[in-house]
Amino acid sequence: MNGTDDNGIKRITSQHSVATTLERLESLLNEKGVRVFARIDFSGDAARAGLTMRPEQMLIFGNPKGGTPLMQSVPASGLDLPLKALVWQDANGQTQVAYNDPQYIIRRHGLDAAFAANLAAIVPFIERAASE
Repeated sequence: MNGTDDNGIKRITSQHSVATTLERLESLLNEKGVRVFARIDFSGDAARAGLTMRPEQMLIFGNPKGGTPLMQSVPASGLDLPLKALVWQDANGQTQVAYNDPQYIIRRHGLDAAFAANLAAIVPFIERAASE
């Protein structure tokens, strides 16, 4: 499934494994000076707790120049910032990527539509990490 869910989540299928998709995204973000705050390995944490799950990881990233104006306007928008990309292997063995639709974040927090550009610039990096 590709597209946007009713709850503002964009989802695309990646041509790469979970780890490779996140490595590609992290590399693209670093090239553009976007700060990567954390990489969370949910499946690795589950394994350390004696549980099993298919590969699933999250990358948390952002740029203070892009996000700070949103939080200055509506402090609660920080609930959705920094941005995140969740990558997992589905039951069919395909890698899925999910992230919040920038327009959804704008609507959710009642932000000025002009702020959408601050968030949308990241979408091509996510798409590129999954496709090339």
